[in-house]
Amino acid sequence: MTPVSHPAATIVEPDSATIAHPLDALYAEDLESGDAPAVGQSVTRVDARDKVLGRAKYTDDLCPRNALWIKVMHSTIAHGYVTAIDTSYAEAIPGVVKVLTCFDVPDRPFPTAGHPWSTDPSHQDVSDRLLLNRHVRYWGDEIAVVVAETELAAKAGVAALTATYDELPFALNPLDSMAEGMATIQEDYPGNVLAHSRLSVGNYAEAIKEPGLIKVEGTYDTGTVQHCHIENAICFAEAQGDRITVTTSTQIPHIVRRVVGQALGIGWGKVRVVKPYIGGGFGNKQDVLSEPLCAWVCLQVGGRAVKLDTTREETFVSQRVRHAMQIKVTSWLRPDGTFAARKYESYSDQGGYASHGHSIAAKAMNCFHELYQCPNVEGDTWTVYTNKPTSGAMRGYGIPQAMWAGEGHIDDICRQFGFDPLDYRLKMIMADGHVNKFSGNENYFDSPRQTLLAGAEAFGFRQLHAECEAQDPAARIRRGAGVASFWYNTGVWPIALESSASRMVLNEDGSVSLSLGETEIGQGGDTVFSQMTADAVGVPFSDVHVVSTQDTDVAPFGTGAYASRQTYVAGFTIRQTANLLREKILAHAHELTNMPVAQLDLVGGRIVRTTDGRELMTLKELATEVLYSMKHSEHIAAESTYQIKTNAYSFGCSFAEVEVDVDLCQARVVRLLNVHDCGTLINPALAEGQVHGGQSMSIGLALQEELLFDPRNGKPLNNNLLDYKLCTTVDHPDLEAMFIENPEPTSAFGTKALGEPPTCSPAPAIRNAILQATGVPLYHAPMTPHQLFARFTETGLIGESLHV
Repeated sequence: MTPVSHPAATIVEPDSATIAHPLDALYAEDLESGDAPAVGQSVTRVDARDKVLGRAKYTDDLCPRNALWIKVMHSTIAHGYVTAIDTSYAEAIPGVVKVLTCFDVPDRPFPTAGHPWSTDPSHQDVSDRLLLNRHVRYWGDEIAVVVAETELAAKAGVAALTATYDELPFALNPLDSMAEGMATIQEDYPGNVLAHSRLSVGNYAEAIKEPGLIKVEGTYDTGTVQHCHIENAICFAEAQGDRITVTTSTQIPHIVRRVVGQALGIGWGKVRVVKPYIGGGFGNKQDVLSEPLCAWVCLQVGGRAVKLDTTREETFVSQRVRHAMQIKVTSWLRPDGTFAARKYESYSDQGGYASHGHSIAAKAMNCFHELYQCPNVEGDTWTVYTNKPTSGAMRGYGIPQAMWAGEGHIDDICRQFGFDPLDYRLKMIMADGHVNKFSGNENYFDSPRQTLLAGAEAFGFRQLHAECEAQDPAARIRRGAGVASFWYNTGVWPIALESSASRMVLNEDGSVSLSLGETEIGQGGDTVFSQMTADAVGVPFSDVHVVSTQDTDVAPFGTGAYASRQTYVAGFTIRQTANLLREKILAHAHELTNMPVAQLDLVGGRIVRTTDGRELMTLKELATEVLYSMKHSEHIAAESTYQIKTNAYSFGCSFAEVEVDVDLCQARVVRLLNVHDCGTLINPALAEGQVHGGQSMSIGLALQEELLFDPRNGKPLNNNLLDYKLCTTVDHPDLEAMFIENPEPTSAFGTKALGEPPTCSPAPAIRNAILQATGVPLYHAPMTPHQLFARFTETGLIGESLHV
């Protein structure tokens, strides 16, 4: 175990390499020649230059100029049925080509979640959505479209449509939706419960009878949050012959292909999906959003190219949001703080359609049980349909909500018992050697404690915590220090399929072209795939050319970017395919040099003799000769699929320092440190970037971001970037990242999850820092001034005698 703190990446001239790792300066020269390993180095992103110069092509850049525009009519009620839509005025507008309504679409329900499909019906997602919906399930549901020659005509057409409704009662939270007499939101789910699962370990009922136990409980809830990626969801479709091509900003091209086929009722082979560069997704684009509707509209206008580009306001409401959750945690403790029994009860707000459904709430409950072991645990979690926008995947997949509750509850225990929050975690957190009986995950190292200890030392937590404890309790400006831990899985096995494929082609100049089904979504995936390929094949990093877009007609199969899986799962197929390619290369080297294969190696793009290290020929010389040989010409390529049947724990923690203005009811994060054990770092600079991005999103969850709704009609109140208070640079403190590199034994390159983990622990660490600063426990995220004012008033912290 080696704690490593990587400094922030430096800004350099365009023609020079970005050096962010302390050892990079030593290897920069060797990296150019290919002698040094690419893995572990902060090499410059392969897409950096094109993105900086504006040459990278996104979906809108590729759309034909003559494509028709699609604009969607959204419902203006929260629940009910469309009884009629008057299209006559819209159809009379010049430029309008066609108007299609919920009465025109086929009655063919389909799923939208970005999960691997299964031939087992019990592992298939809920099919509860149509292309357009007569049964309106939230304010903003899609009920009609206008297709026009121009965007202006399409917008005017939508404005000219008139819908009439038969309204039904609506519910904006799970408990109201589950209440007796509430109207059914999805016909197949009376009572509006999508799913309920139960957790039972030991005997909770008997355990709580132990004499001398102390009960600590609290109810913690999180609001509705949107992903706010830079590029809104956009796609276009065009038909050629009997096949349709959909170009889309998505994380899951192969899954989009399948769902479009299901929604249209056509063979999946008749659907081609192209994924260019995308401007972020964070899980929103791990759902099949507008692609089926766009493809269907295309076929209704004779196969002409059509484009569906959502506005920011539509993205907030008609795409996906993070599940709002209410979580009640009850702990029964002995006087020494050990757990006798624990109970978990949660309600997850699904919104109008199933999307990813219950998997997120179930994962959150299992996370609660794992991090702090207890012999007697009881849990219940419900996922409930409501008349709000559909909840889907968002970075963290239920764990930020679970950690908000679980880690906040740990500090509430410490407050009640008088325990030090760091020492209590070190005593109670998961130990090395723990094995999850379901997934087979094993904690091979004492990572939870290692990250806590390394972070506490780097942050100066003990001294800061002591200073904050000693501050004047009547001061207007108060400081607090907080800590929170987390664990995270890597990928989805054994719940769902984990499979990854890659193709490598040796070019005439000795370079290698790499193609995968795994997707670059802005996180730097293509760069780390290239680094792994360079090392596995034995060529310089600069000689790997990764195909940065996916085309389902030619790209190997991969399920896409989600579950913090890609570096882990792609490593297996990259290693396997690289070995196949090396075998072919060395077999030809044997023919050309007469050296035994056992005495040949490929190092840095050179064929060398292992006995004395002598270079026999370059890979470029071999590649050119083999392809154009009059004796034995061959196109040297390799392709393979690897099904992954392992998973891996990823661990970490956050330390936060806050400043609270008690009178103004405002909290400000002064400093934030994340510590991660995500295994071997492939690219330290990219890893640090992932952490900073996750920290930023978690600050928003903690202090600012929440999508609000009018209780009178269910209408969203702040579905725009002016009123939805997204974090900006002025809201950020110094963001710090540290890494402990415990190589994961199950991984081809020693890696494990990092994409989502940075979002999991900062929010509860900030909450716990505010708790220390004020003595007031907060239960709702975000902790806006409104929330602080209510709690400070309720607890008597502020009132008649405000500070002057």
